[in-house]
Amino acid sequence: MSETERRTTYTHGHESTVLVSHVWRSVANSAAYLEPHLAAGTSVLDVGCGPGTITIDLAQRVAPGRVVGLDASSEVLDLASAAAIGAGVTNVEWVAGDLYELPVGNDEFDIVHAHQVLQHLVDPAAALREFARVCRPGGIIAVRDADYRAMTWFPEHPALDAWLELYEAVARANRAEPDAGRRLSSWALDAGLADVQASASVWCFATPDDRAWWGGMWAERVTDSAIGRQAVALGLATVADLAAMASAWHLWKDTPGAWFAVLHGEILARPG
Repeated sequence: MSETERRTTYTHGHESTVLVSHVWRSVANSAAYLEPHLAAGTSVLDVGCGPGTITIDLAQRVAPGRVVGLDASSEVLDLASAAAIGAGVTNVEWVAGDLYELPVGNDEFDIVHAHQVLQHLVDPAAALREFARVCRPGGIIAVRDADYRAMTWFPEHPALDAWLELYEAVARANRAEPDAGRRLSSWALDAGLADVQASASVWCFATPDDRAWWGGMWAERVTDSAIGRQAVALGLATVADLAAMASAWHLWKDTPGAWFAVLHGEILARPG
């Protein structure tokens, strides 16, 4: 597959309403399956690091080990760098680059980590093969991705059903796979990885504060981010449709007893 054919369109974009969810992420809530392998002195490459909160957390846990956060967006890496400086973390560096052609040498890292990345790619197996190239023999490739079709919530609302259908349609129009979580093991095997260990975990939003944050964020994201713009441009939704989805998100977050769960697939694997 050529570089043009693999070119990725990031479905979410980097608006503030998207980044607010990214900066919430940490090792504890987004990479707990990797925690037992984070020892002092371990070197880590964090691919698709975004604003770097997981990366900085990784760096603190493996210090003085070398940690590199890589992302395609130089602008979001500026935010990551500022966050690292603010946290006093000095064993991390930030690199802009293409994950299909990582700008690092062979066998360079003990751990190669990617969170919520493969779901956005045209060729996930090719990316995993590149992760294996830069991972040392016996090292770990750690990947975690959401599975949109497996998300579930209460109370039900037709406009939230429509939101999920719309998100999946936009992602697939970008030649991405929103139901990535269930496919990680298969992609790892396609990539020739070894010792593939699969697991799953969830984010659950059920407290009043969590509901207000999650529901309010998605209400804004569906109307004021790249997702909504792409949906309208592709003819998949109207502005009125998006407004109805936003209203449903507000209704959900304000409902006592409301609940939302995001299922994630996870794999730990070795270079083949």
